[in-house]
Amino acid sequence: MKWFNNILAKVVPIMPKWSVSLVAKKYIAGVTLEETIQEIKKLNAYNFLATTDVFGESIPDIESAEKPVNYYLELLDSLKKEQLNSGISVKLSQLRLTIDEQKAWKNFQKVLTKAKENDIFLRIDMEDSPWTDKTIGFYQRARDEYEKTGTVIQSYLFRSENDIKELIFDGQTNLRICKGIYKEPADISFQNKKEISDNFFNLVKLCLVNDAFVGIATHDLQFINRCEKYITDNKIPNDKYEFQTLLGVPIIKTLKRLISEGHNVRYYVPFGSDWYPYSMCRLKENPDIAGYVFKDFFKINKENT
Repeated sequence: MKWFNNILAKVVPIMPKWSVSLVAKKYIAGVTLEETIQEIKKLNAYNFLATTDVFGESIPDIESAEKPVNYYLELLDSLKKEQLNSGISVKLSQLRLTIDEQKAWKNFQKVLTKAKENDIFLRIDMEDSPWTDKTIGFYQRARDEYEKTGTVIQSYLFRSENDIKELIFDGQTNLRICKGIYKEPADISFQNKKEISDNFFNLVKLCLVNDAFVGIATHDLQFINRCEKYITDNKIPNDKYEFQTLLGVPIIKTLKRLISEGHNVRYYVPFGSDWYPYSMCRLKENPDIAGYVFKDFFKINKENT
């Protein structure tokens, strides 16, 4: 199947942009903030939580960071005004971490201050491995200023267990655990899907037994069931975890069941005009996404919306 996904990933970028948008629009909230607010309202109406992300990363120069910063400030005010149950997720490369760490922190701190003023949760997204240490460093600094912050740990990295052990602090640690989307070399990451999944499960347990809040970010139905069984068997209170998924992923039946049984579920809701480069970047980093989208488009998945 991997060879098929690789072919799909190479074909999609040469397709007309309008045809790509037919599939991509299911996975994004919209281009404008207004469209995104309406999408979050719909999710909240069904008792889903949200975290909202503005498209864009690895911007070309430090001055370009002003645009996403302003987007996030406006987003935070809109979430507060509309009283929506949504946090935000921020990529540090979007604020120009890859150019100037000090200026990136100043940009980030503007968003952090506004999140604190509005009492809205802020999560720092994790990007590829060259930036793991700096991302964790930003999280540790941010947590000192505002306790409603979190970051992301990727289960395919060998280092992740030690990272979690170092981050656990006074019951205030908030981590999203995901498999990881970037292609990483074999000397620092698991390459086998079972090993990645098993490490994911161990990282989730590590958080729960150490009183750290964990967001279980996966659309793998078998893995969701595995985590749910552990949570139920060990009587984990529902304020210590939540299940998380990407907008548009066709597992709505399972997500509604989880809510009906008392679990919290959060959607990752991206938006913005840069949806096309974002989509192409994701395909380049992980061709397996192409196969997933293909199955979804032709309704091959077992579940659908």
